[in-house]
Amino acid sequence: MQIRAAHRAVDLDGALADSSQAVEEALEALLPQPSGLYARVQEAMRYAIFAGGKRLRPFLVLQSARLFGVSEANAVRVAAAIEVLHTYSLVHDDLPPMDNDDLRRGRPTTHRAFDEATAILAGDGLLTVAFEILADAATHASAGVRCQLITNLAKASGSFGMIGGQMIDMKAAEQTLDAEQVMLLQQLKTGALFEFSCEAGAVLGEASKADHERLLSYARDFGLAFQITDDLLDVTSTAEKTGKSVGKDQDQGKATLISIYGIEGAKAEAQKLVDRAIETLAPYGEKAAELQALATYLLTRES
Repeated sequence: MQIRAAHRAVDLDGALADSSQAVEEALEALLPQPSGLYARVQEAMRYAIFAGGKRLRPFLVLQSARLFGVSEANAVRVAAAIEVLHTYSLVHDDLPPMDNDDLRRGRPTTHRAFDEATAILAGDGLLTVAFEILADAATHASAGVRCQLITNLAKASGSFGMIGGQMIDMKAAEQTLDAEQVMLLQQLKTGALFEFSCEAGAVLGEASKADHERLLSYARDFGLAFQITDDLLDVTSTAEKTGKSVGKDQDQGKATLISIYGIEGAKAEAQKLVDRAIETLAPYGEKAAELQALATYLLTRES
């Protein structure tokens, strides 16, 4: 997919594929190989991780790190850590007490392929591996940098981040949320990990406060645009195209920006967010072309 960014044409498919391959290789090395009496949970962890997916969060880590000349050997470990944590959240989200999904990335969810108890343990195992990766000296020579990454990921995934957003989402069908509340839900449940991923490059590169703020601003706009387009797919696409169940929000009576703004209004909001995200990265010139192209891609994605 050729996308024209602010400064040059970008082969986004190629860039995503290269990033995905690097992360897959890192994950293969970092995840435990099934062995012993606990092999089943390790098999489930690997089943969930190696189910495909776009690996957008790792891509954001790698691309933000390149803005500051960070070694790919360091960046790819952080990219692997965020993918491991994100996958844990998917495994738990899919469980019957939460979203009760049977399909993820085009194949049976982890609790369907194994069982509910194993899926819970697999998610727990993935969560802890993420922090093990970040704590290792191989991730960065500076203990301060490693601690900052651990702190940021803990906040992004905790009760004031992803978990808090999931709690709001679980209660959403029981109450009427306005646009501001829906945006908060999405900023926490989905956006917080995007913010971690984009800021990770600045953390690894020990960059300025202005760089941190710029990347967080991009991430917030990117994250909300991502969620809007995800909600659009839930309304307009099929399970065959998306690789997961569709129509869930409407069936459960949950408010989304689609239900509030309508399809065309939501598309216009996504366009505004993407335009602003692209402009935010203008100071980085051509180095940010892939990140700008990824934001543009959100407007046409089908899965």
